[in-house]
Amino acid sequence: MPRVFYGWWVAAACFCTFGIIVGIPYYSLPFFFDYFEDARLGFGWSRPAIMLGSPLGVLVTVWAGPLLVQRFRPRKLLLFGTVATAAALAGFAAMRGQIWLYYLLWCLYMVGYISAGPIPHQVLIARWFRKLRGRAMGATYVGVGLCGAVSAKYVARPLTEAFGFRTALTVIGLLLFLTWPLILWVMRDSPPDLGLSPDGGSVGAKEELDASFQFGSLLRQRAFWLLAIASFCSIASIGAVNQHMKLILKDQGFAPQAALNRAFSDTLFAIMITSIAGRVVIGWLADHLSKKRLMTAVYVIVAGSIPLLLAARPPGTPYLFAVLFGLSMGGDYLLIPLMAAEQFGVDALGRVMAVIMPLDLIGLTWLPYLVSILQQRFGDYRIAAGMLFPIALAGAILVALLPATKLRGETNGIKDGRPVTQDLVKL
Repeated sequence: MPRVFYGWWVAAACFCTFGIIVGIPYYSLPFFFDYFEDARLGFGWSRPAIMLGSPLGVLVTVWAGPLLVQRFRPRKLLLFGTVATAAALAGFAAMRGQIWLYYLLWCLYMVGYISAGPIPHQVLIARWFRKLRGRAMGATYVGVGLCGAVSAKYVARPLTEAFGFRTALTVIGLLLFLTWPLILWVMRDSPPDLGLSPDGGSVGAKEELDASFQFGSLLRQRAFWLLAIASFCSIASIGAVNQHMKLILKDQGFAPQAALNRAFSDTLFAIMITSIAGRVVIGWLADHLSKKRLMTAVYVIVAGSIPLLLAARPPGTPYLFAVLFGLSMGGDYLLIPLMAAEQFGVDALGRVMAVIMPLDLIGLTWLPYLVSILQQRFGDYRIAAGMLFPIALAGAILVALLPATKLRGETNGIKDGRPVTQDLVKL
């Protein structure tokens, strides 16, 4: 009986670590934003003040991606990022209304997110897989969807209702250390560490990369900026919806607190479960169809789902919004690294994502802040959320303008039992 290719054990570990380190805290934190509005709890902060935390964190730590990814192996980044994220969550639980501490803790959280979030996981999967990279990446992102689904409904909400929001934040931070055994004992940074090659081929199979694809060369590529700005637009729109969803539901009449918590957690659960289907289906389709056309379609669905949230009214859960938004969100996050690998080659993926990911983080955090300012200025979310539709649609248009690519040679890296080189060619 043939042995299972070790890359699938790495992918299984990434499924768990990506889900726990990113999925649980990222999708849990918006659950607590309305608590920070409550003056009775010692806060009483405005929505712009609450939303300013994450963009300030990105602004201070945006350098970390390009610096760290080139200097440290993925497993070291994961270990460090876990500690930073857990420490930030413990700090959120301990703070007593000090807004400056809140902003400082967001800086720490963002260092953890950049170190242990998408970049090291994307690099690991890209190193271990070539032929089945789309499916392996899709399976890895399913972990984020699954853990994101349980984050509010089965972690943040029950812990808050039973012990208070401070204990809930502390426990969420401690959960992150469940990943350490997998990082230390299962993961390996690259196939050569075990004498293997991607997909389990013979040692020596390697994707060729144009040596000029360094940071300076990438920044001069038209395709790079099309992809970077397109992902910025779509990810920023998704981030604004995720960050404001509970506050939007609150303004639309979901009350009292228990009903609001239930409506948000149920909606988020539906979004994340359908995002799992999006990751699996789109990951499979990405191995068979044009990634460019697939990504364009996904970005259009992101834009079209946003107005549906504003139509939600109590007591019903906005399931139509949740399904469309969840499916497209799942595919969106998955397709960015796959498109980057197709356009520039797997060996450039770390460098490409080290630039695109901080740009996406800027959009992911600063657009929600802009939405909060507009909401405060006009008194509701109609104008603030309405501007997200054209921004998301612009992302789809930019993806459609990307040059098509094809692989010269065999797409699985093997021909007649021998490894062959895959060269990316712009059409």
